[in-house]
Amino acid sequence: MIQTGLIPNAHNDLVTDASYDFYGLRLATCSLDQRVKVWQLDESTGSWTIEHDWKAHDAAVSKVSWAHPEFGTILATASFDRTVKIWEQTVAPDADGAAAAAQLNGAGAGSSSAGPATRWVERAMLVDAKGTVRAAEFAPHHFGLKLATIASDNHLRVYECLEQPSLATWQLLEEVDVLALPVAVSAGARASALAPSAATPTPTQPPPPQDGSAVSLVAHALQHQASQSQLPGRPGLGAREADGGWCLSWCKDKYWGEVVAAGCGIDGVVKIIQISNSRRPSTLLTLNPAPAASSSSPATVEPPSAPGSTGEGPGADAGAHAKTYAVTSVAWAPSCGRSYHLLATGARDGHVRIWRVRPPAAGAGEADELDISSAEDGAEDVGAGLGGAGAGAGRWSASVVGDFDDHKSAVGRVEWNLTGTILSSAGNDGRVRLWKMTAGNVWRPAGHISVEQAEERQADVDMGDGVVDD
Repeated sequence: MIQTGLIPNAHNDLVTDASYDFYGLRLATCSLDQRVKVWQLDESTGSWTIEHDWKAHDAAVSKVSWAHPEFGTILATASFDRTVKIWEQTVAPDADGAAAAAQLNGAGAGSSSAGPATRWVERAMLVDAKGTVRAAEFAPHHFGLKLATIASDNHLRVYECLEQPSLATWQLLEEVDVLALPVAVSAGARASALAPSAATPTPTQPPPPQDGSAVSLVAHALQHQASQSQLPGRPGLGAREADGGWCLSWCKDKYWGEVVAAGCGIDGVVKIIQISNSRRPSTLLTLNPAPAASSSSPATVEPPSAPGSTGEGPGADAGAHAKTYAVTSVAWAPSCGRSYHLLATGARDGHVRIWRVRPPAAGAGEADELDISSAEDGAEDVGAGLGGAGAGAGRWSASVVGDFDDHKSAVGRVEWNLTGTILSSAGNDGRVRLWKMTAGNVWRPAGHISVEQAEERQADVDMGDGVVDD
């Protein structure tokens, strides 16, 4: 049975993100109205009451993330003003301070009066992004107090807090252009396309021209792609930033080290990136669903078409027909003892995809040794099934185990439950849909929630016979 709660009029504008804390008793929301609100759950009634409300940025707030409670009560917010801010909840020094906090950036009118008065204090502001910051997420607590961000400049940035008591000093550990990382290319993809596997910046962020001829070439390529990227029944791909998608998600498993799944731009590709202290970040695996002919066909690794391509070469026809849409959300499921990982992606084409990612077999060598040279030799085919022929013992592999287009519109968010057994997705159709693995390891819809059509909810929550109980 699906239990729902409603927070009416949560913000004065579109809500861009919502995030539960570690215990699931508090909810942080952000909006285009530049404000962040923290809500407290009343477990006796199941209702949510506002606890804090403050203006966090000078532009729309795109993302909010909670740190693990062992570091304190900490929030990170990302914004279109190109900054990321670190906030900490502290106890107000006195009654006057509490009143001032309530008026400036603290408790809202509906906050509870029980317990000591608290307020949220800005501890740090990260200003390295050269574009709007679209996602920010704290690393799993076993890696320390680290934060990953990704912006529309296509750069993934990883920060570490050097002064945890004060939270004032954050060091930029890594700054890498995701599109410039080498793409893992399969043998089949290498045979069918001779285009370079190293991706280049998307049309939303064209590279600086070198001379007059380069200017005309880039302009021609952008016009050609904009004119050729229209699909019936779907929004077209343009050169606007609004057509892109920037998202990231940390691997929750400590064993494989610091691994991040990141997507940026409009190529529809998600890269699984290894972060290491001893070497530059490298691509372990590339998830590209574009070559899949249908939801039942396994996807393969294909090199995305370069924005400066003129459409010539052996792979031109394949690239012209394999239209891609930006990935707007990616979520890495908690492993919970599984021998494989589950990743979910949501894209502007309305598809929710579930990927089964297998790390290298035990004793097969370090997982982060897949570099450019191995990519040229033929990396693991993403479509290689579980234990299929050609599966490299020391390489990461993946396959699509679920592909759904029920939203029929852009998907804005995907998220797993605590055990990684149920996936939720939110789309522009105004519904939150649930997906669950049934008998035979088949992923199927498990219901949906709609505010406008609440009467349908009762009919959709039936999981059916043969649902695997966890």
